[in-house]
Amino acid sequence: MNIVLCGMMGVGKSSVGIKIAQKTGRRWYDTDIVITDRHGRISDIFEYYGEERFRTLETEVVKELAEMDGLVISTGGGLVLKPENNELLKRKGKIFFMRASFETLLTRVRADETRPLLKDNGKIAEKLGELLSARTPVYEAVADHIVDTDQKSADEVADEIIRLAEGV
Repeated sequence: MNIVLCGMMGVGKSSVGIKIAQKTGRRWYDTDIVITDRHGRISDIFEYYGEERFRTLETEVVKELAEMDGLVISTGGGLVLKPENNELLKRKGKIFFMRASFETLLTRVRADETRPLLKDNGKIAEKLGELLSARTPVYEAVADHIVDTDQKSADEVADEIIRLAEGV
């Protein structure tokens, strides 16, 4: 069974995914890192080829990872918006929606210039709010479990997800 982490950019999917892998001995994959390693920077993919091409690359990575077992998979923020990805991930995995407040997310992503969907001439808060409003219902619908991350360390969130995954 795979542990699949979804949620908004800045929620800590990568940090928590690494912690879960360390604590459980599972292999960790971050879909954005796999894409970057194979195709270059995500911001360049968006700029030169568009979001649709990036989403196609995400699905290619999901198809590959979904065939494996015993992984921790940190997904890109928009990956679960595509139903095909969710169907693939659920075959051998449980999806955990890592939820954080708008304020927490804004604090974490404000300084990150590499996020292509937030490049909007200084309107980061507005764009983040739009994405959060649009994506949260999808995250909630696809999730097997919802884990709140506000005021928790990566270790605390990882421990909670491990307990839920093991049914403890």
